[in-house]
Amino acid sequence: MNTSRALLYSFTDPTFRPLKSPPDISSPKRRPRERLNFRVRLHADHRCCVFRVSVRNSGRGETGKVYADVKSERTMPWWEEFPKRWVIVILCFSAFLLCNMDRVNMSIAILPMSAENNWNPATVGLIQSSFFWGYLLTQIAGGIWADKVGGKKVLGFGVIWWSVATILTPVAAKVGLPFLLVVRAFMGIGEGVAMPAMNNILSKWVPVSERSRSLAFVYSGMYLGSVTGLAFSPFLIHQYGWPSVFYSFGSLGTVWFAAWLSKAHSSPHDDPQLRPAEKKLIFANSFSKEPVETIPWGLILSKAPVWALIVSHFCHNWGTFILLTWMPTYYNQVLKFNLTESSLFCVLPWLTMAFSANLGGWIADTLVSKGLSVTTVRKIMQSIGFLGPAFFLTQLSHVDSPAMAVLCMACSQGTDAFSQSGLYSNHQDIAPRYSGVLLGLSNTAGVLAGVLGTAATGYILQHGKNSSLAFITAGKTNSNVYYTILEENQ
Repeated sequence: MNTSRALLYSFTDPTFRPLKSPPDISSPKRRPRERLNFRVRLHADHRCCVFRVSVRNSGRGETGKVYADVKSERTMPWWEEFPKRWVIVILCFSAFLLCNMDRVNMSIAILPMSAENNWNPATVGLIQSSFFWGYLLTQIAGGIWADKVGGKKVLGFGVIWWSVATILTPVAAKVGLPFLLVVRAFMGIGEGVAMPAMNNILSKWVPVSERSRSLAFVYSGMYLGSVTGLAFSPFLIHQYGWPSVFYSFGSLGTVWFAAWLSKAHSSPHDDPQLRPAEKKLIFANSFSKEPVETIPWGLILSKAPVWALIVSHFCHNWGTFILLTWMPTYYNQVLKFNLTESSLFCVLPWLTMAFSANLGGWIADTLVSKGLSVTTVRKIMQSIGFLGPAFFLTQLSHVDSPAMAVLCMACSQGTDAFSQSGLYSNHQDIAPRYSGVLLGLSNTAGVLAGVLGTAATGYILQHGKNSSLAFITAGKTNSNVYYTILEENQ
């Protein structure tokens, strides 16, 4: 704050005697215009105000005037003033970073694992899809649980559960294929509750004006998790063997869980340290966020926007999960990259997605702040998120250069990331009180697409088809038709 001078006190009583400092300024023995200085420090609400008091004799021995230079000094560390809602967002971002690190490592490790165990492509596809068996089971259950007991408990449970399953993966692979399938399904159970729980907790903490940015940032954690997993997995495999990937990545979940327990709360109502100004901002345009007692299934399933989200999520995930699980194999077996090259080239599409997701979130929030309706903004973002991948993936059947194939995938994933400000933000728009359940519903459809698409790709490869990625384009192209028809009802 700027220093300001203020007249605090003026007196003429010659009998005035302060108890201690400042000294008697009414004494005629003092020389004219003499100035005395001292400081007073007051503390309140984590801030400190320092008063530098100047006492000046008028020169006639009768009147003294006290002046003060008032200066405010900040004593609260910057990290304590950092918005608590963004602490929650960053922790959710970190959880999703770990989520995809633990998921994508199998895409790299499966190559030496299949060579060691003589697995054919159909078996590899079965292993890759087994993750989705558990992932499918907990989508709706995770949403109901999060809406009823709060996102903090559910997301914390999910991270610990899938981290333990990740660590147990090498052990299960040594025991036998059925055990590996079970552990991968168990890992899917843990990751299945993550998205509904995150959606629930952010619906309570983040105001509408910051919704697109916050969700885009959290989901970019998934893309950066893919980048991290794909970048470090080959190094760990070459240095320490493929089991090291699962041990090292899985152990990081315990570190995150400790931070989550100490910093996170399911709702701003539960946080005793939340500053009043931030609480007022969060609640300014929020709906009731009390725990849900019952789920109105009939009302939810009777709404056309809900079905628009469900169908859109299915079509969106058809391509996304196939790329997530089969891209390294495609690079290795079709484009003839080695293991290290496959992982490095896989990084580019996910880096592009991380950048595009945050760019799309910023654009979406800016459009909303300028008065464009939320529904219109969601449609614009989702149109980019569907039409872009539909175009670039159809080009894969026409390119004969590995560089062009990688470029098409990068452009496809980059435009796909605009969906974070489209369908992924729309759950909180149309049903903020039941956002966890709604995301569980739509993501269940998305997981079905992952199960079917991933397994179908393995089957096609088993029967000698090298152009299996063309199946991605069908889901992406059809999604535009479904989305356009259903979204007209919003």
